[in-house]
Amino acid sequence: MTTLCFLWHMHQPFYKDLWTGQYKLPWTRLHALKDYAGMVQILDEFPSIRQTFNLVPSMIAQIEDYAGGAASDPFLEVAVAPAESLDEARLQFMRRYLFQANVPRIIYRYPRYRELYEKHGPFSLQETRDLQVLSQIAWFDEDVLVRDEELRELIRKGRDFSPEDQALMARKQRALLQRVLPVYRDFASRGRIEISTTPFYHPILPLICDTDVAAVSHPGIPLPPRFRYPEDAREQLCRARAYVREKLGAEPVGLWPSEGSVSDEALAIAADCGFQWAASDNGVLARTLRRDAGPEATYQAYLWRQQGREIRMLFRDHYLSDLIGFEYQRMDAESAAAHFLARIRENSAGREALVPIILDGENAWEWYEANGRPFLRALYRRIAEDPGLEAVTVSEALARFKQQPLDWIFPGSWINANFDIWIGAEEDNRAWELLLEARRAYDGAHDVSGEMRRLAYEELLIAEGSDWNWWYGPEHGSDNRPEFDQLYRDHLSNVYRALGIEPPEALERPILKSQEGEFHSPPANPIHPVLDGEVTSFFEWLGAGEYRPDPRGGAMHGGAPRLRSIFYGTDGRDLFVRIDGASDAQFGIEFESGAPAVEAVRGRIIELRAPLASRKFRVTIAREGLPPATIPADGWMSIP
Repeated sequence: MTTLCFLWHMHQPFYKDLWTGQYKLPWTRLHALKDYAGMVQILDEFPSIRQTFNLVPSMIAQIEDYAGGAASDPFLEVAVAPAESLDEARLQFMRRYLFQANVPRIIYRYPRYRELYEKHGPFSLQETRDLQVLSQIAWFDEDVLVRDEELRELIRKGRDFSPEDQALMARKQRALLQRVLPVYRDFASRGRIEISTTPFYHPILPLICDTDVAAVSHPGIPLPPRFRYPEDAREQLCRARAYVREKLGAEPVGLWPSEGSVSDEALAIAADCGFQWAASDNGVLARTLRRDAGPEATYQAYLWRQQGREIRMLFRDHYLSDLIGFEYQRMDAESAAAHFLARIRENSAGREALVPIILDGENAWEWYEANGRPFLRALYRRIAEDPGLEAVTVSEALARFKQQPLDWIFPGSWINANFDIWIGAEEDNRAWELLLEARRAYDGAHDVSGEMRRLAYEELLIAEGSDWNWWYGPEHGSDNRPEFDQLYRDHLSNVYRALGIEPPEALERPILKSQEGEFHSPPANPIHPVLDGEVTSFFEWLGAGEYRPDPRGGAMHGGAPRLRSIFYGTDGRDLFVRIDGASDAQFGIEFESGAPAVEAVRGRIIELRAPLASRKFRVTIAREGLPPATIPADGWMSIP
């Protein structure tokens, strides 16, 4: 029997400014509309499948605010306001931000939304109202859109929405938000799901305990002044368990440490707080075992034990989890489900195996057809029909398997088994410096009322969250990076305000510096390269166009193999493409008119040649039998 453990991690940063009560960004609300309840309710169709859902307490608090009508955000305010009441500033805000959605899967699904997305120039009153309605409906739960007749009629109408249609959208949105937490309470009470949790505001626990631990996983990394507050880590952990019990009626025994980040000190505190199991990544397992952690090592249960404390452990199959997160969006649902289970059967090789699949439960689906529902249904159906497979909760699985002993854990996260995403870069280290200064100001402020001191500490705990440093440094990019930067500095400023201290002037200046992104320079001259996998001379590619993909990821980390640059040009008859810094992936060329036969030579560089079929093309990249991704991901490169 192969035991599958799916753990879906549901998380959003804390977007609320406690000082003003305002929500700055809409992503908790939008994912609460689209993902959180539906991901659980789909299990009603598959009674034999049980899963674990990891809920971050600070996300639960935000959902509760929205459900109770105590929260709004600028994005919602412009969407529900009468179209004729919007001034020019709000209209500009709307045109900038209400298209922040996956273009081919979400925007292009609705013809009128696509029409508005592609329009240049100002919107009419009717176009404005249509955008207000469609920008919200596009985020509604897939199955609700199918079942709710009023919403189906709204979608059939498609355009020319009335103020009454807009009001209906707002009412339905509120109703969807109100059902999220009751769904979790219901399924947990019936034993259909297990609820695990994460430290309250999603901090990287090992770094809160001691930032110097980052040098263990990455010797020589530049570090900020030492931040060491294990008492904050304890507060974040113990409060999380109590909060989830209060809000959802189920006290979590399981812990997905933020970003799978573990250390001996963090696990010891988690055990003290009553957690019975925790999970991380098999990259961390490999560095702990000091050997490769293939399926045989990964598909087991472990028991970490130190100084009288113990906690059961499992380690995610990184490769399989990433297939769902990044690859299967390009496959049809049945093929993707078949591929996934074939890999599991191959890895299990007929032995008893515990297969941990742990990943983001929200951000992947907007890249899938119909928000991933066809894929999930195909996958769950195949599991339910296979007598050799069973999907159970983490606690159920751990009770079945003998635990292999671990007397230590390597300090690291699920990303490269280190902490480099959150510390070491100039922006990251500056963020830690400012956090340390605020923490010391709190430590030194004694003549403050209890209420204000509690507020200051709450803002410190929020600022300890991992999400701010996710966007600092060179690794990840977002249109909302400036807002994240501002919100982080606002939280730190609020610490000082609550303490009756003027916030430092440094908090008025952005921490963000790196603005690197996509680079594209079109061809300047014809080129005549020799296809030999080498840069034969400096002049061989002189005048070629250059395209550099944005090296930063988004809200999820991983995906297709990274490359440095694509050079391209033509001699008037053939298209030539040069790829630098690529892995062992397979590359091809795709024109608007189709995919041609391609001559390819691999050496220090990869050089491709194809007959010039049209002026617009893109590069395809495939690996391990999966469908190819395209570069650029959206759109084309052009030959002038």
